[in-house]
Amino acid sequence: MENKIIARTLRFLSSLLELHNENPFKVRSVANAAFKIDKLPYPIDTKSLLELEQIEGLGKSIAAKVDEFIKTNAIEELTELLNKTPEGIIEMMQIKGIGPKKILTIWKDLGIDTVGELYYACNENRLIEAKGFGLKTQEEIKKNIEFSIASNGRFLYAKIELLAEELLINLKKELKTEEIHFTGQYRRKCEIIDELDFLIIGENNDLLSEKINLLELEKIDSSNHKVQCKTESGLKIGFSFCSKEDFGKELILKTGNDLHVENLLNLLEGHDLKNKSEEQIYELAGLEFIVPELREGTNEIELAKSKKLPELIQYTDLKGSLHNHSTWSDGIHTLEEMALYCKNELKLEYFGICDHSKSAFYANGLNEMRVAAQHREIDELNKKLAPFRIFKGIESDILYDGSLDYSDEVLSSFDFVVASVHSILNMNEEKATERLLKAIENPFTTILGHPTGRLLLSRSGYPIDHKKVIDACAANNVIIEINANPLRLDLDWRWHQYAISKGILLSINPDAHRVEGNLDMKYGTLIARKGGLSKLNCLNAMTLEQISKIFEQQKTKHKLGK
Repeated sequence: MENKIIARTLRFLSSLLELHNENPFKVRSVANAAFKIDKLPYPIDTKSLLELEQIEGLGKSIAAKVDEFIKTNAIEELTELLNKTPEGIIEMMQIKGIGPKKILTIWKDLGIDTVGELYYACNENRLIEAKGFGLKTQEEIKKNIEFSIASNGRFLYAKIELLAEELLINLKKELKTEEIHFTGQYRRKCEIIDELDFLIIGENNDLLSEKINLLELEKIDSSNHKVQCKTESGLKIGFSFCSKEDFGKELILKTGNDLHVENLLNLLEGHDLKNKSEEQIYELAGLEFIVPELREGTNEIELAKSKKLPELIQYTDLKGSLHNHSTWSDGIHTLEEMALYCKNELKLEYFGICDHSKSAFYANGLNEMRVAAQHREIDELNKKLAPFRIFKGIESDILYDGSLDYSDEVLSSFDFVVASVHSILNMNEEKATERLLKAIENPFTTILGHPTGRLLLSRSGYPIDHKKVIDACAANNVIIEINANPLRLDLDWRWHQYAISKGILLSINPDAHRVEGNLDMKYGTLIARKGGLSKLNCLNAMTLEQISKIFEQQKTKHKLGK
């Protein structure tokens, strides 16, 4: 057994001892022993226990642990500590820049015990108020977690968008051609990207290899028809090649997923596809043109055949931004700053504030007195900013029994209520569904927020019976959120069509905690397009007058509910 392995194990033991508030002298002794062993010029795995005790910096107690590890590949004390430590905390300890003291604060004071929860907490500015943390530390932790996630080779669409667009521009410039196009997952605007794919008209040649080196891409594999590379961060890049006459066909073959392509080719059997554009090929198949976002092998072929494809929503269709946070709870910018950004920069008609409710103590949730104070500020701002309007909203925690935070009297003071689960996420499908159903049936619930609580690439959502939840929203006139934060994109696009078929409105909400967070509505719109959403089915594509009527109708629901 190498000294480095022994030293690494002792360092880990030292960190766990510190995490569990063991004697500081013992913690330092184990850490010092790890340092000494790592620097020894000879292997110690052949030494007897007596010889180990003679090594400077070990002593009898640590020598016994080293001897135990050499003989059994385990240390009993380490095993006991591991059994007392949540798996997510162990994973957290592997992230650069977070020592045991900070992890202890994150775990015990903030109640966070997974990397996914930590990443989300960074995203929602929940670390900055904790002892020993600040905005700079929070951003550094977030960056290191992103690096850790990226090492798995999978990336959020939003995280590679800038790189992808710049790479396309640089490729066109270096290869002196416009005949380079995105294909695959990126062109379909998938929420998670495993490989960034390009289609190039022409043949693989030495010039491309030369330019790949200039663009700082590492070549992995190469053939006549495809070159595979990767970036320094681990993102795979694929370059495919085709002739000009086959371009339309190849663009279709390399954009749609396997099921879409298979279904389309069945309709095209016997047709000559050479020198045909994408539009012409879909026409040959007897279909309306299917935009790349929809080419997922769901029901798009049937809809295109019957000329019933929806007119997909555009980012420019959005008239307002709902579900946002300010310095009243865990946001970075004030309520006025958030509203002014939406009014002046985004040219929107309205803004909905949804700071956290009182049970979200970790996010500086609003008690009843602070709710009243915020409403007074909103009244003053509405006079100042008219005709732009700030709606009084709240993100009310769905408690474990499915009830909402606050009394009916307080809930009735809001223009709208976003009901969301934030705590006790470890539920089976039956419990999670039952919890949501009770919240949906509450007459004060306007919008069901991020229905599964998922965090893409870092935390699976709690399991729910989507059909039951969506059916309940339809029966209770509850809108469902498409949380536009690239980490969430929840409700999942695969359930949008079912919700729309039930007559439910969806709302593209940024869940913004700073002014720039409102821009995430772009990613919410992209994922809504994948789900087949039109502006007619989108709450915040409504004008101020229209949405005001919707919220007034909710007030009627409150009265009927009582």
